[in-house]
Amino acid sequence: MNIATVFEIALAAVVLGLAIWTIAVPDTYSATVGFIAYGLLVALIWVRLDAVDVALTEAAIGGGLGGVVLLGAAARLRDTEAMTRERPGLIVRLGAAILSASIAAALAVTILLLPDPAPTLAPSVVANAGATGMTNPVTNVLMAFRGMDTMLEKVVLLLAIVGVWSLASDHAWGGRPGPRHQADPNGVLAFLARLLPPAGIVVGIYMLWMGADHPGGAFQGGAVLASMWLLVIMAGLVDTPPVRSRWLRLILVAGPGLFLAVGLGGLCFGSAFLAYPVAFAKPLILSIEVAMLLTIATTLGLLLAGAPERSAE
Repeated sequence: MNIATVFEIALAAVVLGLAIWTIAVPDTYSATVGFIAYGLLVALIWVRLDAVDVALTEAAIGGGLGGVVLLGAAARLRDTEAMTRERPGLIVRLGAAILSASIAAALAVTILLLPDPAPTLAPSVVANAGATGMTNPVTNVLMAFRGMDTMLEKVVLLLAIVGVWSLASDHAWGGRPGPRHQADPNGVLAFLARLLPPAGIVVGIYMLWMGADHPGGAFQGGAVLASMWLLVIMAGLVDTPPVRSRWLRLILVAGPGLFLAVGLGGLCFGSAFLAYPVAFAKPLILSIEVAMLLTIATTLGLLLAGAPERSAE
């Protein structure tokens, strides 16, 4: 047994124990902290499985942006949690345990019954990598093999922000997609909000640019940019832009709009919808990724910036 195997066993044991603790702990804030730590450890597992793209996404969403949302929700619930806490009955807890165990067993059986080798698109992706100019197989899958799914994912993000904006009137929002955040201008949060964003912006752009040939891409880079923007907003250094802002709406529709335009171009001038011309495949995909980077960063930042104040409803 080598050191790598020992590390993997220890990592699996810690992740399993942290997952059980997150479920069992009665305090919402403690459970939130446990869930964030769980997401970061799962990212390490993905790295060990050589799925660096998935690891970057898990760290950015599960341990980063998702953690900010959960911590904010836990902070809001802390004052009322003691008064409203109700312990589920024995039947509910037993049913949840049985359901969780059944799902885990079904997943384990499914994995064990897979043929050896398991079905994979890898040979097709490698064989057709030259058609897009992207040597990163994950980017090839996202932008070519399942380009329709990738485009619709960005449409779902756009619909999500529209749905959040529709939850309250403009008066309740103050004309903005969230309340003004207040923080100590000389505190640690404000210091980090001035220190980290320049480096974070460079990292986000780098992850986008390297996504064509190495792990990364628009979603991971967009999540990093959204985190930096959210940090600045939470520190009270800037406010969220007004909902009526034209440039804000243009950025939100840039990714899905350009993706759809390129797809229709392939339908009109090529062989099928989202059929990239071989000579222009890489520039077109990079253009889509740049537009999606801006859309993803803006959408995630607005979704996580806050909600209308309860007193204004």
